[in-house]
Amino acid sequence: MKTVAVAHSGGRDSTALLHAVCAQARALRLRVAALHVHHGLQPDADRWVRHVQRQCARWAAAGAPLECHVTRLAGAPAPGDSVEAWARRERYAALARMAREAHAGLLLLGHHRTDQAETVLLQALRGGGLTAAAAMRGQWRQDGLTWARPWLDHPRSAIEAYVRRHRLRYVDDPSNQGDAYGRSRLRQRVWPALVQAFPEAEAQLHASARHAALQAQALRDWTAASLLDLLDGRPDGEALPIERLQRFSPAQQALLLRDWLAPRLPLGVPFSLLQRLPAELAKARSGATWPVPQGRLVRQGGWLRWTAGGQGAN
Repeated sequence: MKTVAVAHSGGRDSTALLHAVCAQARALRLRVAALHVHHGLQPDADRWVRHVQRQCARWAAAGAPLECHVTRLAGAPAPGDSVEAWARRERYAALARMAREAHAGLLLLGHHRTDQAETVLLQALRGGGLTAAAAMRGQWRQDGLTWARPWLDHPRSAIEAYVRRHRLRYVDDPSNQGDAYGRSRLRQRVWPALVQAFPEAEAQLHASARHAALQAQALRDWTAASLLDLLDGRPDGEALPIERLQRFSPAQQALLLRDWLAPRLPLGVPFSLLQRLPAELAKARSGATWPVPQGRLVRQGGWLRWTAGGQGAN
């Protein structure tokens, strides 16, 4: 039997998703692995673990082919690091690890259309570009797994109706009601007023994300093919031919430079560098350098090279 994994926080959305998957699992000859991540950030986190374990035990006793996996995150956000970003990054890494340990090839997440619309707004408020506007993906491959959000086209109200119909018990994260995090502030203060003024806001923001995702994928495909051609088929090339790079428009050069640098700069390529580098390259002499995080760029004759080490800046 194959195994499908479900990320299960114990909250309403993931509880509904796990219940729905378990309801179909036996007919589809599937095992189900519920994956719970203890972040160590909330006083009630231990209670949530007990709730998840007991819930899974009850459903398994009732015949669901279900097993529960729990892991607690080690460490804490670094000074200056966003708690939200740290928790998300570590949670996804832990989910991938648990899914592989459970021999699952598919990992399901409970995000829905309302989550997607909120994410579009948050990404815009953070100054994100086209990829950010695409918000959450419906399905992708990563870490040897297929990740999917099967309810991304369904509103929160549909999940709430499912929970009421099946009388499902779930836990509430108090951070969703407070002002500490951007999403909770958006959800509590902004979203009700927005929907009152624009009743179709959720559906339209979701549609915008789908359009942006299509366009972003087209740009990724073009950039990947063009960069491979620029590097003569060597995707790990340590140098770019400047004359050939300058055959592209400045905007296209910025995209090519971003994708060439991305594997070397895991914390992100400074946007300010991408804005100015095409123009500066056109005027720079051999030996000119540009500091970047964890290294520097150097013009050597007709080539732009990346060198690791040193203190980078942007």
